[in-house]
Amino acid sequence: MYLDIFLWIFAIILVCGGLVGLVFPVLPGVPILYAGLFVAAWAEDFAYVGSKTLIILGIMTALSYVLDFLAGAFGAKRFGASRRAVVGATLGAIVGIFFGIPGILLGPFVGAVLGELSNHPDLKSAGLAGVGATLGLALGVAAKLALALAMLGIFVIVRL
Repeated sequence: MYLDIFLWIFAIILVCGGLVGLVFPVLPGVPILYAGLFVAAWAEDFAYVGSKTLIILGIMTALSYVLDFLAGAFGAKRFGASRRAVVGATLGAIVGIFFGIPGILLGPFVGAVLGELSNHPDLKSAGLAGVGATLGLALGVAAKLALALAMLGIFVIVRL
């Protein structure tokens, strides 16, 4: 009885934390979401959501990392960004969290520009790299969000 209540509360916290992590890159959103769904299934002794569903959700969790990487690489490569620009965009996104919405929006761009300038001191190519890396990160977030919502949908459908 008490264990069930604890597991449900823990599952809800994990699912909410996973959803927050989809937007804020400091938290690994999709794995935390998966953990929450796993705990929710465990709370019901896997009566509704079993191993097949959890394996599918686990594959989707792994796929989120592949899509995130490919989206970032696509955006960077499409606009000619270097690896330093992509790293700078990622660091800019993390630092940007501490500056609210403007930081979240501008952080990846500024980070990519600074990363590219450290590699090639050309302002035009740095600006393009910033745009590309930022678009790549945005595509990655969109892909992770779509997968996370699909995971939640699958869980709810199987549960009902």
